[in-house]
Amino acid sequence: MRRRTAVLGSAGTLVAGTLVAGALAAPAATADSGARHGRDTAAAGVAIAAAQAAAAGIDWQDCPADWGLEKPIQCGWVTVPVDYTKPYGKKIKIAVDRIAATGTPAERQGALLYNPGGPGGSGLRFPRRVTTKNKIWANAAKAYDFVGFDPRGVGHSAPISCVDPTEFVKGPKLDPVPDSEADKRAQRKLAAEYAAGCAEKSGDMLPHMTTPNTARDLDVVRAALGEKKLNFVGVSYGTYLGAVYGTLFPTHVRRMVLDSVVNPSTRSIWYEANLGQDIAFEGRLTDWMTWVAQNDATYHLGDTLAEVRQQWETLRAAAKKAPLGGKVGPAELIGFFQNAPYYDSMWAPVAEAWSAYAAGDPQPLIDNAAADLTDTAGNISSENGNAVYTAVECADAPWPTSWKKWDRDNSRLHEQYPFMTWANAWMNLPCATWKAPSQKPVQVKTGKGLPPVLITQAERDAATPYEGAVELHKRFKGSRLITEKDAGSHGITNLVNPCLNTKVEDYLLTGRVDAADQTCAPHATPQP
Repeated sequence: MRRRTAVLGSAGTLVAGTLVAGALAAPAATADSGARHGRDTAAAGVAIAAAQAAAAGIDWQDCPADWGLEKPIQCGWVTVPVDYTKPYGKKIKIAVDRIAATGTPAERQGALLYNPGGPGGSGLRFPRRVTTKNKIWANAAKAYDFVGFDPRGVGHSAPISCVDPTEFVKGPKLDPVPDSEADKRAQRKLAAEYAAGCAEKSGDMLPHMTTPNTARDLDVVRAALGEKKLNFVGVSYGTYLGAVYGTLFPTHVRRMVLDSVVNPSTRSIWYEANLGQDIAFEGRLTDWMTWVAQNDATYHLGDTLAEVRQQWETLRAAAKKAPLGGKVGPAELIGFFQNAPYYDSMWAPVAEAWSAYAAGDPQPLIDNAAADLTDTAGNISSENGNAVYTAVECADAPWPTSWKKWDRDNSRLHEQYPFMTWANAWMNLPCATWKAPSQKPVQVKTGKGLPPVLITQAERDAATPYEGAVELHKRFKGSRLITEKDAGSHGITNLVNPCLNTKVEDYLLTGRVDAADQTCAPHATPQP
């Protein structure tokens, strides 16, 4: 669940959605029966598509120059059906890339596939962990071909769109925090227009933009690679993709690492998950602001948490009154500042830009927070990523359609957790008026034949709160949970923490898991 700035005039999250009584027209029993029938029919479609892909293989070539993937990374395509209940119907091509294992033939264990999150994130940069000599992954790279892919609708894989990318990046956006009912009506209008734009520009794909379909695509890619079983690393939303894959295809899993976990409960996907994230973000924001106060000698933003918080409110009010440089209002500030609760690596850069502003130089803050007007490159634009994010989450589960519920829930949360609550709400509100049908979420559970899955989670993760890892651990019997204690960065398998790194590496290389769950000390605290 990767966060991005939204066209709706607010920085948004990558979580949202819940089942609401009365949201579905069909009685529950009929809906369940239909869902089972659809999954059974889709399973037959996957088998057909996978057999075709295994026979065709992948025609690996040098990657297109404008993909930014240097040799010896190679690129190719895997054909999948748009609708798995109609495997001989309309097809799309999934973009994949790979870099060969660096070890000896005797060391090679197959392909390792990767999803970085989103929904809407591209995994094509995964092989660059080898070309850029990422030491954390060096031993795994000896054993595995590193394989990335653009999920359906993303990047080079039949990209979808909801609005003109040029319009999407324009700022400053509306302040996400409403001062009046008129402000709320304006945001509701933008959300409804966005949903309508998705239907107009990508309507044929929207019913099929689901996590189960992406999991089915993943199985077809596995077959095209010639792999009998899947080795997979999923981060953030990629953990939900992995959880759904493990549920649908338990006997096809060989090794699976799920890092920074989306709560897979059907009650949580996706509306309730969004509300829980608002609370977690406030906690991690407090961690960062406490650190800023402790380093007041460097940043001069206050030597207590209360003083630093007041500096934020002062900055936000100034940007609301007159956008900084005419470009950066409260929405853009949230879009930039949310990086600090997300990633420890951004603690110092965000504080530095903020400190410069407080010292009289607003330019670093403007340069970092202002919209990137060049981010309009068709199928790899942030507009595409946002469209996929919205489409998948709206299709994965039923959403509340009552504005009174959205208003009540978010107004209540905002009182105690004001940093992200309304920004999240506006980001996800298109799902309230979505023009395509939604499905019932998959009941994630252990299937017969599922091997031990390794789960890694920072205790104070803002984007995917810790409870999600605990929930998945309960649902995947035999899994092991590694907790990074007193830490809160998102996506911890790519951070330097020898305790965690060695356990993940050992699992990927041997398949072994510890006899019990493990706790690791936190990675190094950022330095100013």
